[in-house]
Amino acid sequence: MTLTAGSATTTAFDLGPARALSCRECGHQIPLAAEFACPECFGPLEVAYDFGTVTRESIEAGPKSIWRYRHLLPVPSDVQSHPNTEPGLTRLIKADRLAAALGVRSLWVKDDTGNPTHSFKDRVVAVALAAARELGFSVLCCPSTGNLANAVAAAAARAGWDSVVLVPSSLEQAKVLTTAVYDGTLLAVDGNYDDVNRLATELAAEHEDWAFVNVNVRPYYAEGSKTLGYEAAEQLGWRLPEQIVVPVASGSQLTKVDKGFTELGKLGLVEPTPYRVFGAQATGCSPVAKAFEDGHDVVQPVRPDTIARSLAIGNPADGPYVLDAVRRTGGALAHVSDEEVVEGIRLLARTEGVFAETAGGVTVATAKKLIESGQLDPDAETVLLITGDGLKTLDAVSGRIGPSATVPSTSKAVREALAARGL
Repeated sequence: MTLTAGSATTTAFDLGPARALSCRECGHQIPLAAEFACPECFGPLEVAYDFGTVTRESIEAGPKSIWRYRHLLPVPSDVQSHPNTEPGLTRLIKADRLAAALGVRSLWVKDDTGNPTHSFKDRVVAVALAAARELGFSVLCCPSTGNLANAVAAAAARAGWDSVVLVPSSLEQAKVLTTAVYDGTLLAVDGNYDDVNRLATELAAEHEDWAFVNVNVRPYYAEGSKTLGYEAAEQLGWRLPEQIVVPVASGSQLTKVDKGFTELGKLGLVEPTPYRVFGAQATGCSPVAKAFEDGHDVVQPVRPDTIARSLAIGNPADGPYVLDAVRRTGGALAHVSDEEVVEGIRLLARTEGVFAETAGGVTVATAKKLIESGQLDPDAETVLLITGDGLKTLDAVSGRIGPSATVPSTSKAVREALAARGL
């Protein structure tokens, strides 16, 4: 690999163990900077590291947030001293009732609804904010399908920064309100996510002090998803699960969970046992799953049409790398209908008491489909990633659920209603 003049090892930036940005296609490296495309081949850049000594004990002694893994992330050494939302260390639930319903021997649910704005996006935004501060930015921005909008607006408010967030005008009202409440700049754009993302890329080029977390600081932002893999392994007693099912939007989360598992093995923090990665999409926006089904290496963009709007990215940036990770580990990708998504939400809620947004319904329903097709091993220990709270996507279940009965205010009427339900 080549390293351009002005080696990252001599940069003034303090981004912990991060030493350079490396092209995922040609391997060319450049110094740490706010760049996302390789100057040689225009391939995507990701962070390359020189890790020091990291032990289980040093991690366990750290804060109860993603910053316990700060020595594995591209963040300044003083990251904890700046105001941030401190996401992470969410529950890993032993999901025995869901396991029984799905016919799986050992099942865990990684419940990221407990983060500050109730989705995994708080992780990636916290890392992006820390890197953006070190790189000299002063405004936090993003294009978003909803959860990222919440996380960016909240993180900017906590840090005392201005925020600029762009969302499709068709976004769920709950996600609009839970972004607007932080009083940043929120622009609703007539178009889908891919239109919003294009506009954000143009704005990033025009405003030097604006950090678009998933555009010009994307290499750092994406690394935050590794913490899902780190936490799952730590919470399992420092071992890797045999299988993991991950919802796919841009695809970054799946590839970074895979990267996190690999790093843990290389650092000796876990035994590098085999694991399989599975991806989940909604049928109305399933370009990566369809490429997998057809045996293709190229992901053809689609126009999204699904209730799972947080996954509605028709031209996923990391699609080819998702295919690589899934195939390398012996996993699979599948997609499910909107009806199956709703049933997945309800199944998780009634078995484990976790109310997931539509992306969680996609994950549960896809796991069910993969089990039934024989692609996911029911005897292997499995983790499902639930990445957002159902309170954000109430429209998906509105009109489908409600009171068991509406009764007069008499004890007789109540007894009759209870009897009708066998109580």
